[in-house]
Amino acid sequence: MLVDQTAEFDVRDYLRKEMMPHFLCPGCGHGIALRALLWAIHDLGIDKDKLAVVSGIGCAGRLSAYIDANTFHVTHGRPLAFATGLALARPDLQVVVISGDGDCLAIGGNHLIHACRRNLNLTCLMLNNEVYGMTGGQVSPTTPETLLTTTTPRGNTEPHFDACALAAAAGAGFVGREVTRHVPKLKELIREGLSHPGFAFIEVLSDCTEILGRKNDLGSSPEMMLRQKSELRPTAYRDTVDMPFRPNHLPTGILARNDRPEYGTSYRRAAAAAREAKP
Repeated sequence: MLVDQTAEFDVRDYLRKEMMPHFLCPGCGHGIALRALLWAIHDLGIDKDKLAVVSGIGCAGRLSAYIDANTFHVTHGRPLAFATGLALARPDLQVVVISGDGDCLAIGGNHLIHACRRNLNLTCLMLNNEVYGMTGGQVSPTTPETLLTTTTPRGNTEPHFDACALAAAAGAGFVGREVTRHVPKLKELIREGLSHPGFAFIEVLSDCTEILGRKNDLGSSPEMMLRQKSELRPTAYRDTVDMPFRPNHLPTGILARNDRPEYGTSYRRAAAAAREAKP
């Protein structure tokens, strides 16, 4: 079903209302990220019958259930693997993956690397709340050093991943990062990713107010959200963000873009050539 694109964006047109109320904690940034995604889909005029959303396990993984489209809730760490098969079999679909930092970078890290390498036409949103929020607040690959979690009660001693640097190094066609505080900018970044003819990786820095915020005395939900704004640092080319507990500035916006061949197109071309070459 195609929503009237001339009408003003109404998030309710894209939600399964029977699934409400949602399960997200008050102040969670994931709901903001979901709204930005649906807003970008509306702007691009994507038919809901041609939209496929795949998600894994975790707080971010639950979001696909709320989207009124073709949705798949799959096993932990495997949404990119499922989405790869779907995008190859159905190139007519707009395939989107919604994953968390643990789902995407820990058990799913190998799938992310190879999705970037292949450059298949799909978009991955990694909602990074820097902790395993749904399963008890364990340390994740993006948990900053010194931060307290249930499994690092004396502070995290492991260095954290820069997910966008990893994606760019692995060859992703489009790489970007934004905070949930800037919804219009986040929507535009997602729109650019959805329009890119290849693999698009977008990291969304999303506050976990109940699990991570409370344990580290980061303030209330509004305080954490306002701190995203106050921690933005303008540079010559783009903004950088220093989250309340991050020691280093992280660049935001479009971080990498290349137009190398899309994997599905190359694969189908090679398969057609092989069939024609048969005696």
